[in-house]
Amino acid sequence: MEAPVRLLQRGLDRLHATVLPWRCLLCGAAGAPGMDLCTACAKDMPRNHSCCARCALPLPVAAAACGQCLRRLPPWEAAWAPFRYGWPLDRLETRFKFGDDLAAGRTLAALWRGEPVPSERPALIVPVPLHRSRLRRRGYNQALELARPLAAMLGLAQGPDVLVRTRDTSAQTELDRTARRRNVRGAFRLRAGAVLPDHVALFDDVMTTGATLAECARVLKRAGVRRVDAWALARAPAR
Repeated sequence: MEAPVRLLQRGLDRLHATVLPWRCLLCGAAGAPGMDLCTACAKDMPRNHSCCARCALPLPVAAAACGQCLRRLPPWEAAWAPFRYGWPLDRLETRFKFGDDLAAGRTLAALWRGEPVPSERPALIVPVPLHRSRLRRRGYNQALELARPLAAMLGLAQGPDVLVRTRDTSAQTELDRTARRRNVRGAFRLRAGAVLPDHVALFDDVMTTGATLAECARVLKRAGVRRVDAWALARAPAR
């Protein structure tokens, strides 16, 4: 029997195609079934097939650990980022994250659902939280919006309230690796009464240096989580 989530998605796709045909957000051509992205633009998305297994950093040849991870292991056990952060995915991500374009977010989530998933599944997905003031300004948490459809497809539980962002930290965009670590140090805590399984996947939209995910992973490890994985839609190249 087909899963209820898949049946619902198929019904929504048929309704969308009838009332408002799918249209590519990048070039304006007709979209592929179930997606506001045409087949050609979808193929142009930069897949991250050759990367570091530990931190998902794009590499010329896939490796169990990159040079950075060999020097200093991250506080998670494995990473999954199916795309590299680059053209044209970065355009959709910018529209979603900073342009209030939820259609771009749905398209990114659909792309993610189409990628091969890790064989070892966590028991819980925990999106990286926004500070309440930033959430109020933006109106939504981009990590949570991406996590919901993927978690539903995989049948995984979500923990959107497991972590709390205690400080409205500066934007990480213009900071170097060291400044990013300092910026998020002590910026997260575990919500009182949170119950955690042994295996958790932290979830974010883009991983650049991994500083934010690392700080969240440390909080979960201190709370007794045995294994933490880092999941992100896209991984930025080395800076």
